[in-house]
Amino acid sequence: MKHLTRPMYRLFLASALLVPVLSACSPQSDHGTAVNDEQSASKPHIGSPVMDELASLDYSGVRDETVTLTDGRWEGEPYEDGAASRPVVSLVNDFYLHGDLDGDGHNEAVVILRATDAGTGSNTYVAVTTRRDGVPVNIGTALIGDRVQLRGGRLEDGRIELDLVRQGPNDAACCPGETVTRVWELGPDGLVEGAEQDTGRLSLSDLEGQEWLLEGMSEDQPVPDGLKVSLSFSSDRISGHSACNRYFGSVTTGDSPGDITLSKLGSTRMSCPPEAMELEDSYLQALQGVTRFSFLNGKLVLTWQQDGGGVKRLLFVPKER
Repeated sequence: MKHLTRPMYRLFLASALLVPVLSACSPQSDHGTAVNDEQSASKPHIGSPVMDELASLDYSGVRDETVTLTDGRWEGEPYEDGAASRPVVSLVNDFYLHGDLDGDGHNEAVVILRATDAGTGSNTYVAVTTRRDGVPVNIGTALIGDRVQLRGGRLEDGRIELDLVRQGPNDAACCPGETVTRVWELGPDGLVEGAEQDTGRLSLSDLEGQEWLLEGMSEDQPVPDGLKVSLSFSSDRISGHSACNRYFGSVTTGDSPGDITLSKLGSTRMSCPPEAMELEDSYLQALQGVTRFSFLNGKLVLTWQQDGGGVKRLLFVPKER
């Protein structure tokens, strides 16, 4: 190798440092492989559709006609002239799975739709979307059921697996207690359901082994930023962090699935800033009035009775492991 003079060495070093920078700025495919501008322009994006796109998409398989969502919602004509009641289909905003379901190397997106019709029923659907020529399309929709509770879901080996709570043979409509895992695969003509797995009856054991983080005191009252409230179940005991202090207590089950009663709670006695103490007081008071637990789109819901007779819901999300 030729000996480099100092000016030549500086030029060589600058060139070596510049190459990685140019490479890092190159367009990337979804698999992390650099592609040139010509390839990027001619090859459609292969990432799974995102929620903003899915909120303005055509869906089939929910009603007799295709429904087009606008901002995540479709409304049909009133059942009677001048009536407020009408069919509604809405996209569940806080449930989203993505992965390759058909083995073609491109990711699909899986979402949940809810459809309300006349009466109090609410049908839940699972829907799969993908990109064709870069455009999001719905390629499969399947009915999950009426008033089912979605505990959680995942994509495993090209299959959709949803953990559900549904009404058993002897359950009242208000209080489903049968737990099951249902499975779908993507076939040429849409979703095909496989064998389901009966996972027993709803119990406190379904809450164990998971730390739950409070998302809101209700749907419209989120936890303030920077504050943490947690809840854990272990057999007939509960414990957690209530924005300032640690708390603990016991829990007993009632006659109907999901019915629970909490003992008088104990806690440590630290002092914290006013915002944390205010949230702690409100949370522990609500927790003391809890009467049942259920699930909503993978979240834990604790229904509690207010002193004035009203009913509200504490919403928890599972802590990521």
